[in-house]
Amino acid sequence: MTKRKWNPVIRHTVLILFSLVMVYPVIWWIGASLKTNQELSSPSIFPSVPQWSNYINGWNSVPGFTFTDFYLNTFYLITAVIIVTVISCTLVAFGFARLDFPLRGFWFSLLMLTLMLPGQVLIIPQYAMFHQFGWVNTYLPFIVPHALAGGAGGTFFVFLLVQFIRGIPRELDESAKIDGCSWFGIYWRIVMPLMKPSIVTVIIFCFLWNWDDFLGHLLYINSVDKYTVGLALRMINDSQGGAEWGQLLAMSLVSILPATLLFVFAQKYFVEGVATTGLKG
Repeated sequence: MTKRKWNPVIRHTVLILFSLVMVYPVIWWIGASLKTNQELSSPSIFPSVPQWSNYINGWNSVPGFTFTDFYLNTFYLITAVIIVTVISCTLVAFGFARLDFPLRGFWFSLLMLTLMLPGQVLIIPQYAMFHQFGWVNTYLPFIVPHALAGGAGGTFFVFLLVQFIRGIPRELDESAKIDGCSWFGIYWRIVMPLMKPSIVTVIIFCFLWNWDDFLGHLLYINSVDKYTVGLALRMINDSQGGAEWGQLLAMSLVSILPATLLFVFAQKYFVEGVATTGLKG
């Protein structure tokens, strides 16, 4: 076999080996979710007798509730956050990218400076403010900031969308103005349909960041009936007074499925949105 024919074989062999190394923790995770506590310490990846009951018992492990309730709470919260985030961030980004107003460069630079502000320094003042508003133990601390293009990643989303809008030719705006279209009409009828890849990117990031926001949910949500999936996972061991690791691993495996499926089905738009951001039309 010639050197040219050997090169693809070596390359694919190396890629497969590295892929197995990367996938091994997930394989171990799946196998451990089907084990008993006693069998978790065994060196084998898969259990001798799969404990499918870990998934059933884990789903009903919190007294008075099931993970169906926690999933519905999480999807309700994240859906509301995504809707207000897309509306607010696209409006702000359109204003910075297309409208001329006094000190536009200054305000945009000031907005970008907030990206350098660590989120940890905002925890105490934000909690004190939301407590004064009576928003603790509600979903408002997560929804309202995003409705103002703030919250987790709001500034980053505005920056991402501004770069994308700048790549849309301004000739489209001028043609729409000739036809009598207002600025809002240009935003809604011209820019928004062309922003679909970047909007999908925002949706994916917003979903992932809010799905994984354990600290924020822990701070502001106190009632079990409002718990999200992340908080419910913490209760699996506490509710039973012991460490049921098989059930915890089973539910944690189930908890990543929505985010994984979202990325798989929206991967095309995600890659397109990231790749075309910042390109000039």
